[in-house]
Amino acid sequence: MRLYRHLSILLLVSLASYHADAQGCSDAGFCTMGAMKPDQNYSKRIAIKLRSIEFNYYKGTSLLTAVIQAATVDFNLGINDYSSFQIKLPYMWVSGNLGEVAGPGDISLSYTRQLKTYNGWVVNGTLGAKIPTGDSNETVNNEHTGGVDAPIHMYYQPSLGSYDAIAGISALSGKWLFATGIQVALTKNNNQFAWSGFPNYPDTEYLQSHDRGKELKRGIDVMFRVERNWRFTNFNFSLGALPIYRITKDEAIIPGTNERGKLPNTTGLALSVLGSFGYHFDVNNSVKIIKGIKVVDRDFNPDGLTRDEVVSVSYIYKF
Repeated sequence: MRLYRHLSILLLVSLASYHADAQGCSDAGFCTMGAMKPDQNYSKRIAIKLRSIEFNYYKGTSLLTAVIQAATVDFNLGINDYSSFQIKLPYMWVSGNLGEVAGPGDISLSYTRQLKTYNGWVVNGTLGAKIPTGDSNETVNNEHTGGVDAPIHMYYQPSLGSYDAIAGISALSGKWLFATGIQVALTKNNNQFAWSGFPNYPDTEYLQSHDRGKELKRGIDVMFRVERNWRFTNFNFSLGALPIYRITKDEAIIPGTNERGKLPNTTGLALSVLGSFGYHFDVNNSVKIIKGIKVVDRDFNPDGLTRDEVVSVSYIYKF
């Protein structure tokens, strides 16, 4: 009977997630690394909290037609009672009106250290990096490209094609999580997408809504997270807000020229209101869903990171 109850709850959680309209992290992934992760389990010892393996399925739609899916293995390895190491290995597949692409996503690495405990609060700090698995110049060959290989927009790229540096800090209690972080792209990618690569696409206006950023170097992103968590014996749920602000302009080859420069209108705010639900079968096994609602988005998105609708479902095994 207990097993049946657990399986029923897992099924209900999965079904509820599948139909959710949401927006997750509209950045290059750093808001789910280390101290900046959502729905963290409160513990005064990082090793207890972070010795785990998580299997995650993610599905999201872009502002255009691209549908992004990813399966991720997330290892959290406690080094001692106060520090841990995280590695995330994603595989992504993307389909939309311009074509289909699949491949490994960028590798995320981070080190998290407990910095201080005070009056029921734990302060953690994270340093990390993202390692590209490609140069962000995957191509498609279909009826829209005239039968030749054409580089496809960043919405479709499994890899962002750049080395990124990441840092963050959080303050966590049994009820609240406050976190902030920064992500800096250290290199440009090799994306060569151009409208001219799809000469047979029937809707010129739609094609030109894919903002161009040849050999793009993303601007600096700063994130903030505030989250309220309600915890019970076998389940918990949370509500929160996630503003991400691009504080410097993207750089790329200026369309129509051979010169690199700053792209206009590439700074600004992306804001989501997020919610999560977790169910704990026992001390070792749990499931979690995260969903949200897009509130504010940047108008110009050559990096293809903006999501219009997202759902994330995870199974976590702690050891």
